[in-house]
Amino acid sequence: MRRKFLLLLETGLVLAGLLAGACAWKIDSALEQPLNIAQEELLEVPKGTTPNRTLLRLEADGVIKDAFWLRVYWRFNLARQPLHSGEYRMVPGMTVNGLIDLWKRGEMVQYSLTLVEGWNFHQVRAALAKDEKLEQTLNGLSDSQVMDKLGHSGIFPEGRFFPDTYRFVRGMTDVDLLKKAYDRLDEVLAKEWSQRSADVPYTEPYQALIMASLVEKETGVPHERRQIAGVFVRRMEMGMLLQTDPTVIYGLGDRYNGKLTRAHLKEPTPYNTYMIAGLPPTPIAMVGREAIHAALNPADGNSLYFVARGDGSHVFSDDLDAHNNAVREYQINRRADYRSSPAPTVTPPTEEAEAPIPAASPNIAPEDLPPVTPQVSEQSSAQEPAQEPAPAPEADALAPQSPQ
Repeated sequence: MRRKFLLLLETGLVLAGLLAGACAWKIDSALEQPLNIAQEELLEVPKGTTPNRTLLRLEADGVIKDAFWLRVYWRFNLARQPLHSGEYRMVPGMTVNGLIDLWKRGEMVQYSLTLVEGWNFHQVRAALAKDEKLEQTLNGLSDSQVMDKLGHSGIFPEGRFFPDTYRFVRGMTDVDLLKKAYDRLDEVLAKEWSQRSADVPYTEPYQALIMASLVEKETGVPHERRQIAGVFVRRMEMGMLLQTDPTVIYGLGDRYNGKLTRAHLKEPTPYNTYMIAGLPPTPIAMVGREAIHAALNPADGNSLYFVARGDGSHVFSDDLDAHNNAVREYQINRRADYRSSPAPTVTPPTEEAEAPIPAASPNIAPEDLPPVTPQVSEQSSAQEPAQEPAPAPEADALAPQSPQ
C-alpha cells in the first residue's frame, strides 16, 4: 500500500511538473508573440481599465492571442503593478512582452500645449477647449466656477497661470493642466519675490504680479522690461498716473476693435490707468518669469515716459518736453512699417502646431473683481498726477505708447 502511495505521489509530481512546464511554455509563447499590426497604432487605456480587460480587448481586436495565459502571467507576476491610463504606441514587430514593458514603465504617448506670455484668461480657456487630446470638463462654466473646480474659490483668474509648454497624456483633463499652470505661477512668483530688490515698494507679491502684467503687455524686447518697470515704479512713487494703454484695452473688453481713441482714454473703467491712480485691481495678462523679475527688480534711472519707435523698441524720456518730441518723431509721423511690438519670429510649422488664438479681452462686471488691495505708495492712492500728462493723439487713431 505504501509503495502504491509513493508511486501515485511520484506520478502526481511528474504530472505537476509537466503541467507547470507546459504553462510556462504557453506563457512564454504568449509573451514573445509579435503584435498582429501592419502599421503603428495607439492603444488607448481609459481611466479605470484593468490589465485583464485590456488584454481581452486586444484579443478581440485580433492584435494578440492567448490572452488567458497573459492574464495568468500578470496575476502571478505583476499583481501590484498599476496600468496607467493613457495611450501606448504599438509598432510592427513589437512583442506582447515589449508592450507590457511600456505598461510597466508607464511610457505613454505625450502631447503638449503651450500657454503664451501675454494671453488673457479667455485666450487660455480657448486654447484648452480647442485641444482634442484633453478631456474637456470646463465647457459652459463661468470663470469663477472654473476657479471653484481648481480649488481656488474667490480668486480672480487673470494672470494666475504661468505661460509655458505643458506635457500631458490622453485622459488628462483641462482642470489637471490648469492646476499645473496655477501651481507653477505660485512657485515662480514666490521664488522671484524672495529675490526682489530691497527698495521695491510692493507690500505683497500680488502687486508685483499686476505690475509684471503691465510690463509684459508693454514690451516684448527683453532688455527693456526692467526699464519699463522702472518708469512705472517711479511714476507711482511720485503720485503720477501710470497711463498705460494695455490697461485701457483690457478694461474695454470685447468692445475693443483694434483702435484706441481719445474717447477710450477718458472712459472710466476699473482698469483705465489714465483715470485711476496706482495699479489696476488685477493683472491683465499671463506673465513670464522675465516680466516678474523685471517688476521686482526695476532699473534705476530718471525716465518717466516712453514711446514706441516703431520697430518694437522704445525711446525713454526724463521729462515731458523730450517725450513730446519723441511722440512727434515716432508716433505722429509714423513710418510705413511701424510696429508697436517686435516683428514675430517665423518658425517652421510642426505637426502639432496650432493656429494662433485671436486676441481677446474679457468683459468684467465690477462685482466679479477681487477686493482692491492698498496700492504700493500712499502718494498714488488718490492723487492727481504730479505732472501734466502728455497730450492725447492728434486724431482719434491708435494712441501713442504710454506713459504719455
